[in-house]
Amino acid sequence: MEKTKKPRKKEPEYGKVPQYVVSEYGGKLPPQAIELEEVVLGALMLEKDAYVAVCEFLKKECFYKDVHPTIYEAITNLSLNQEPVDLLTVSQQLKRMGKLEEVGGQSFISELTGKVASAANIEYHAQIIVQKYLSRELIRISSDIQKKAYDEKQDVDELMQDAEGQLFEITQRNLKKDVTHIQPVISKAIDLIEIAANKQDGYTGIPSGFNGIDTITSGWQKSDLIIIAARPAMGKTAFVLSMAKNMALDYEHPVAFFSLEMSNIQLVNRLIVNVAEIEGDKIKRGKLAPFEWEQLRLRTATLQKAPIFVDDTPSLSVFELRTKARRLVKEHKIQCIIIDYLQLMNASGMTYGSREQEVSIISRSLKGLAKELDIPIIALSQLNRGVEGRTGADKRPQLSDLRESGAIEQDADMVLFIHRPEYYKITQDEQGNDLRGKAEIIIAKHRNGSTGDVFLRFKQDFIKFTNLASEESYAEFQSKSTDSQEHDFLQANTYSNPSPF
Repeated sequence: MEKTKKPRKKEPEYGKVPQYVVSEYGGKLPPQAIELEEVVLGALMLEKDAYVAVCEFLKKECFYKDVHPTIYEAITNLSLNQEPVDLLTVSQQLKRMGKLEEVGGQSFISELTGKVASAANIEYHAQIIVQKYLSRELIRISSDIQKKAYDEKQDVDELMQDAEGQLFEITQRNLKKDVTHIQPVISKAIDLIEIAANKQDGYTGIPSGFNGIDTITSGWQKSDLIIIAARPAMGKTAFVLSMAKNMALDYEHPVAFFSLEMSNIQLVNRLIVNVAEIEGDKIKRGKLAPFEWEQLRLRTATLQKAPIFVDDTPSLSVFELRTKARRLVKEHKIQCIIIDYLQLMNASGMTYGSREQEVSIISRSLKGLAKELDIPIIALSQLNRGVEGRTGADKRPQLSDLRESGAIEQDADMVLFIHRPEYYKITQDEQGNDLRGKAEIIIAKHRNGSTGDVFLRFKQDFIKFTNLASEESYAEFQSKSTDSQEHDFLQANTYSNPSPF
């Protein structure tokens, strides 16, 4: 009887370069470091603390050779379950996953450990692997963009949004910050306290020019995300324009203003009305009296020198903002960024299940950008219609009224509301105080300080917010602190700062 010949078992082709690579990369091998991948995997199985050193930035997709991600996944699973990582346990884990033979069997795992001379440089080697991976991703993205760019049916704007989104994702993945010992941080904090002590006003941040607000906040603090929210027609843009003017002219802090709602010329016209204190309709028609022309000339001359930078890019993406903000900080030493307004931004062309998810990504990215640049970022936000359905004093906005996302409240270091009772035909408060021409600034959230209410003067004709005159100035601070001395200090420091104009 003739013996049946068994079919020869096909050996796995470890590390074989996929066929698509040749066409995708124009016949060139993609950036790779297979030998370092083997050394890193071997070191992870020899040194018990090696995984802790690389797990933060090294992911399985960073490996190039086809079997290496599977092995790293097995090591990751063992580490997450607080099990020892070595030659035997990794082999057992791969067997449980049903992939031991697929990666080359236990003999291949043994070969990896044999290639390691020392695990001392594992973090450096892992960083190289990550860099090679990022290079491959950039090549893949650029190749995909190039292919789509040749397609005449492809919408260019959509293509640009998609490209921005993919690059933004890579940027987010590559962000890593080392842990810092507390000693230098304490030293820096003490230095800031000493600087504040030597300042006449005592502010540690950038003053807004509104004294009641600055007393509570000590100025806008570095790395903070500040959300200023209100219903339409409450004066959000007027408020931040008045504030930008104060910061740039009174305190000489360079400010960047990103306007997604109005054009540059519309924004500047409102700023001119604010500074010149001439009615907007008169300026629009050019019907000015001789003294008003002189007033306009003198006051805009000062405005022209103000370190205010305006960008009116419509539908600004988070990626675009990050790029422009970095350049502005580097070239013009920008110390504060204002965005008007948050809901008009998009998340760099990335697709999400809902608008709420997209807004959450935007707010989280803004907070990350504020930390990265170490400057305050002020973003305007809309409130939902729930405010309109309430009556009387209940029309005062609440944190639950923030539109489209609870993540805005979560990510923000401060949340301020603008409330003008006069808009709702409320001309007196419960104590009989006149509320006409007054705006209530409600500090509803303050992560690093107290909350409270501050009243400002709103000049409708000039689209402008100012401090109340000293004879009518009052601030109803609702601080959580019960210290009477602190209350007296707040009251004493709520004074009017006269305009340089």
